[in-house]
Amino acid sequence: MLGDTLYFNAFTEDLFSWDNDLAADSKRVLRLNSDSRFFGGLKELALEESIQSYLGRYTDLDFDIDYTAWTISFGKGEAEHIKVSRGEENIFIWCLFMALCERVIDGHPSYDWVRHFYIDDPISSLDDNNAIAVASDLAKLLRKAKDRTKLETVATIEPGEKGTLARRVADPIKVVISSHHALFFNVVCNELKSAKHKKYFLHRPSGGTDYTLRATDDTPFFHHVAMLAELRRASESGALYTYHFNLLRSILEKTATFFGKRDFSSCLEGVEDEALYARALNLLSHGRYSLYEPVEMLEDNKQLFRDILTEFLAKHAFDLPALLNEDTASGAAPAAAPASAP
Repeated sequence: MLGDTLYFNAFTEDLFSWDNDLAADSKRVLRLNSDSRFFGGLKELALEESIQSYLGRYTDLDFDIDYTAWTISFGKGEAEHIKVSRGEENIFIWCLFMALCERVIDGHPSYDWVRHFYIDDPISSLDDNNAIAVASDLAKLLRKAKDRTKLETVATIEPGEKGTLARRVADPIKVVISSHHALFFNVVCNELKSAKHKKYFLHRPSGGTDYTLRATDDTPFFHHVAMLAELRRASESGALYTYHFNLLRSILEKTATFFGKRDFSSCLEGVEDEALYARALNLLSHGRYSLYEPVEMLEDNKQLFRDILTEFLAKHAFDLPALLNEDTASGAAPAAAPASAP
């Protein structure tokens, strides 16, 4: 049975492969797997203009598609047939996917088999600015997918006369998005605030091997804020492990980025023992601390961790959520891997 889902994930990226022209070292091209149904209507659609309209928002690359050889060549300025970075390659594939989705929504017959989009982490190798841009563009596309309509025959005109009576009816494309990039997740959800959709975190109760979906409708889904709440609970309970320093430093780095600062230590500017705390975080967050082989902190380090966390929370007044249910209250792992299903 043929599928009904157009997907973007690691398998999609595997449909593209580089030919680096090792013999002549001059004509590098990205090859397409023309046997894939993904490219079924590509030649007829002439997507270059649509792809370029997206691509121009993220990078200054030029490209050319050879439908006979099923290759793509890239250029920049006067340079031709260049090898692009992994991030640029990913963003091009994403732009091609977005252009295909537009044709699906428009009802092109080459893709009339598509009833669903599944999109998994389309922002690997992208910086935060492009992650935000991709999320915003995707949200616009999802609103169009939700509002898609089609013509439905209502009645046939009496014999002897030509034509039928038809009306437009709702024919939405259903979409599932999964990501463990908190910023991307937040932007998509915020862009879709006015559209009906569902939001979940993948949650692993009690640190086990089974995962459940936790709805985020009644709780904040800013992942770093939720993680701060978890760190505070760990601090209060005394269940502090060496990897908690890694998590705390990561949160400080994200906070510093948000405020346009260059270094995580800026989040502790002006507090007592500022230099000590910054040095401690720098040293203690670089150990080989595994989440799967946790080592409990020594008492001195537990107190140091509490002091740093307390000063950070006092300086930056986060409104920490009460995310715990009965499972997490007894030591469950924090919510992770956000997924959105508009």
